[in-house]
Amino acid sequence: MKFRKLPFRNLTKKPGRTAMLTVLVMILSFAMFAGAATIFSLRNGMKSLEARLGADVIVVPVSAKSKVNLDEMLLQGTVGYFYMDSDVLEKVREIDGVEKASAQTFLATLRADCCSIPVQVIGIDPDTDFTVQPWIAQSYGKPLETYDLIVGSKVGTEIGSTLRIYQQDCQVVGRLDSTGTGMDTAVYTTMDTMHLLLEAAQGLGHDLKITGDPDEVISAVYIKVKDDSSAVSVNNYINVHIRKVESVQTKNMLTTVSDGMAGASSAMTILIGGIWVLTFLLIIAAFCMIIRERRLEFAVLRMLGASRRMLSGMIFTETAAICVLGSVLGILLACAVVFPFGGLIEEKLGLPFLQPGAGMCILLAAGTFLGVLLTGTVASMWTANRLSHVDASKILREGN
Repeated sequence: MKFRKLPFRNLTKKPGRTAMLTVLVMILSFAMFAGAATIFSLRNGMKSLEARLGADVIVVPVSAKSKVNLDEMLLQGTVGYFYMDSDVLEKVREIDGVEKASAQTFLATLRADCCSIPVQVIGIDPDTDFTVQPWIAQSYGKPLETYDLIVGSKVGTEIGSTLRIYQQDCQVVGRLDSTGTGMDTAVYTTMDTMHLLLEAAQGLGHDLKITGDPDEVISAVYIKVKDDSSAVSVNNYINVHIRKVESVQTKNMLTTVSDGMAGASSAMTILIGGIWVLTFLLIIAAFCMIIRERRLEFAVLRMLGASRRMLSGMIFTETAAICVLGSVLGILLACAVVFPFGGLIEEKLGLPFLQPGAGMCILLAAGTFLGVLLTGTVASMWTANRLSHVDASKILREGN
């Protein structure tokens, strides 16, 4: 038998031992890749949230506080619906320090005969909107017509299909890229279409708590503050001088999200480190048991002329084969857990979660593979050193 085939014969002849080491390596690989992918997804979600936000201050009616957590409004897929007079927009625009101000109107649909699916509909003014319209322009690039819809990445409908909203047939003309936030589960349309949908909902007997003309209500005002002005001052002025509204700084929202993300990332890092240490120690312990089991085998090989370098090479080859198999299985298992259930992870963490692209996933997989291979190599070095220095004659005499 050729010596180079011996490592693989050893692995196949001891399936229990090989399986145990492979499982340990797979656990390490799974933890490293899944943890890294989760941390990158959280960071990507935060970057996406910051890029998509655009506004410094958001103004909503006081009644909104009973329907939604204002500090988490940006992350929620369904913010419900609440309304205030549209003249709030003009009052905001007159405030010193306000550079841009644009209104949005919300409407939640139902799963009933009147609606195809339950979804959050958001009406925007394409001429003044600076938070959503830039992204719509990238994905669609045409003016929205009456009853045209742009859907978020997680809305289960195809471009070109029809969504029935309060018995009004709306055309899906575009889809936004994934953001990892509540924007992915919302539907966007123009204010003109939104007014028609509000009237249709009221006509079907749905109480939207609107007093007066549906054309004269809005749900929120998004504000961009001038560079030489203070968002704090504008925020405080609105809360003091404009009645029946609540003004919130988006910086506070982002701080809350950022703190949550930092806590989740730290916990994930500690968990990965703990699993790495535990797995490394278990691998060392397993190799310690292997030493006693294989002392006679190595003594025989030494008597047959195998050099210490050849014995060390055999150990490294066996370890490398186990690490390759275990790391590949661990990465595949992590992919099967993290990527299909990204939405569930986002929901449980309550944080923006935008999964990395294919290029970054390949880099993470390569890093995990190399990290696991290095860990296995370090763990096997001590074993190789011990086994390659066995006293062959002494062990053989003990065996007799």
